[in-house]
Amino acid sequence: MKNNSFYEDLSVVFKRTKVTLIFVQLLFVFLAVFFWKMQILDYHKYWQRSEANRIREIILPPQRGLIKDRFGNLLAKNIASFKVSLIRENCRDLEVFIEEISPLIDITPEILQERINKYKSLPKFRPIVIKENLTEEEIARCETHITEYPELIIQAEAKRYYPRANFASHVLGYLQEVSAEELRSKAYPGRHLGDMVGKTGIEKEYETQLAGTDGQLLEIVNSVGRKQGELKRQPSVPGEDLILSLDSELQEKAEEIINGKEGAVVILDPRNGEILAMASYPGFDPNKFINRFTHDEWKHIAENPGFPLQNRAIRGLYSPGSIFKPAMSIAGLELGLINEWTTVTCHGETIIYGHPFACWYKPGHGPVNLLSAIRQSCNIYYYHLGKRLGIENIARYARVLGLGRKTGIDLPGEKEGLVPDPEWKARVHKAPWYPGETISVSIGQGPINVTPVQVAFHTAIIANRGEKMVVPHLVRGKTDKEDVSLTIKKKNIERVIKGMWQSANMEGTARAAKVDGFDVCGKTGSTQLVGRETAEKLADRKIKIKTHSWFTGFAPRDNPRIVVTVIVEYGGMGGVSAAPIAGELFNLYKKKKAQYD
Repeated sequence: MKNNSFYEDLSVVFKRTKVTLIFVQLLFVFLAVFFWKMQILDYHKYWQRSEANRIREIILPPQRGLIKDRFGNLLAKNIASFKVSLIRENCRDLEVFIEEISPLIDITPEILQERINKYKSLPKFRPIVIKENLTEEEIARCETHITEYPELIIQAEAKRYYPRANFASHVLGYLQEVSAEELRSKAYPGRHLGDMVGKTGIEKEYETQLAGTDGQLLEIVNSVGRKQGELKRQPSVPGEDLILSLDSELQEKAEEIINGKEGAVVILDPRNGEILAMASYPGFDPNKFINRFTHDEWKHIAENPGFPLQNRAIRGLYSPGSIFKPAMSIAGLELGLINEWTTVTCHGETIIYGHPFACWYKPGHGPVNLLSAIRQSCNIYYYHLGKRLGIENIARYARVLGLGRKTGIDLPGEKEGLVPDPEWKARVHKAPWYPGETISVSIGQGPINVTPVQVAFHTAIIANRGEKMVVPHLVRGKTDKEDVSLTIKKKNIERVIKGMWQSANMEGTARAAKVDGFDVCGKTGSTQLVGRETAEKLADRKIKIKTHSWFTGFAPRDNPRIVVTVIVEYGGMGGVSAAPIAGELFNLYKKKKAQYD
């Protein structure tokens, strides 16, 4: 009986032993599969990790291409600078490291932690920049403690520098660190987190040409990260230099004149589309963007009420006001609705569709024909012409003459503007077009919007008598230009040019732009910012409403060489604010035009 009990107990042991054996066998099978996967399937991954422990890769950034004006003056160059990088893999205790290193490089622990966190998605063996533009004192302190902190690397680098600070800032643009979002969207192919890239202006538009190609340095390091030698060095390829069409003397004069007045100036060569000057005020110093600043510092710049980062020349949208009248004139002449001697009597106000429409000159101009209407900028003449043309014809000819569409200038962020028509209003506002709206558009008011560079482009078409349409551009030698002839009759454009010449040379509204011996042709404009009824109410309360001030024109009358477009925000009458600015710029060009022969 006892023996039977003994054997029964032993059978339980056998069962448990069998289960244990199966478990052990499965464990060995699992381990075998795991090691097979690690050594066969994941061979490259672990090989790279082991190599990373022995070999350290350092990216060698290239020298960025220089930017010069048309006469070889440097606008953007590179200067020597030093930066300190951190290899997190070699850091024993990151929190202790931050507390100890912060005083050495004059940075707060909070900002240092923020910069390190920014790169948390990068492999820990890759160096990340924690501070750039080190002073001599900071370099000395880091070098003194380098044996204590092998995770630190001090490197020389080429730092972008704009020798004239705010000069042509909107044209040149600025560099800033590429963001993780931009890398994910592949906005900057081939770039890495921490790289400085062009964010606006020429720096962005020609990023690929300017940036060059990264080099590579493979260093042999020991277990604590100290360099033992070099395995391979592939030098970087410097970026291409760019020669801009800008004339620094004209640019400097344009910026000097517009300084303190919110607005923009565009100077264009109508023969080839080269931009000779482009000024927008207020501006900024692009050197400030080279350093990696905090979110609060960026917010302070971005939220400035003067919008200094906005290039008003390509992004400012304004009603054209009376500078739209040459386009209206060409449309009327082309359709045979008027000729040079068609006359309308201006009494200072007229009734159209049962509503009063006023001329800017309250006493009235009396009888005016096409030439005197352009010269004196008579609203009454163009109200009646607009009624006869209709909005569809106005929109069609405005677009043919370059308005309401991008010019194709080689700068990022250009806005399109708007030439309204019934289709646009039905699509956007879900409402019909009313005839009274056409009357406002006929003098460049209402929903019509243009940019200064678009107006310069439009003026160049008129200056070229419709025989050539050149694309505005800033980099010399740019070949992707549109050079087409319009279907508009040359004689009709000549009639309009005659009126523009009289405006600048025969006591017209643009007479302040006159330059003796240079045959300036021009047109002024004033953009009304509030409705007529609102303006009258404010006037009753003795509140003065200032309008935006426009001038656009070219010189000389025959074989034009220069187009000047000026917008002064809240500048009042175009002949008072914008035209004198244009006159100074025409005069300067006249003095130095031999440089362009």
